[in-house]
Amino acid sequence: MKADRATPTSISEYIAAAPPEVRSILGKIRETIKKAAPAAEEKISYQIPTFTLKGNLVYFAAFKSHIGFYPPVRDRTLRVEASVYAGEKGNLKFPLDKPIPYALIRRLVKARVRENQERADGKKKKRKKG
Repeated sequence: MKADRATPTSISEYIAAAPPEVRSILGKIRETIKKAAPAAEEKISYQIPTFTLKGNLVYFAAFKSHIGFYPPVRDRTLRVEASVYAGEKGNLKFPLDKPIPYALIRRLVKARVRENQERADGKKKKRKKG
C-alpha cells in the first residue's frame, strides 16, 4: 500500500491516504493506542504511524491483506498470546479478513509503556550513581 504515495507528515494524513475500507480500522487502532497511553506523542517514523513515550512505543502500518503492528514486547504472557499473529522480526500481522484484536493491542501498548518507564528509570539510576 505504501509504495506509490507521498510520505505522510502526520498519522491523520497516513490514515486519510489509506484505502477507504482500512481507514476505520487504522482510526480505531490509533484511538486504542491513545487510550492506553494518553501521554504518548504521535509522529511518522519509517514512513508509518508511530507513538512515542520515553522512547518509541509502537508502530503500525496498513498493507494489502493485513495491519502490521510493531511492539517488541518482553512480557512473556503477552508474547504467547500474540504469537498467533507473529510475523517476521518480532512484528505482528493482523489479517484484514479477521477481527482486529483491539483488546490485545491495548494490553501490548500498556506493557510497552511499563517497559519504557522501567528503562527510563534505570537510566536515571545509572546517572545518579555515575
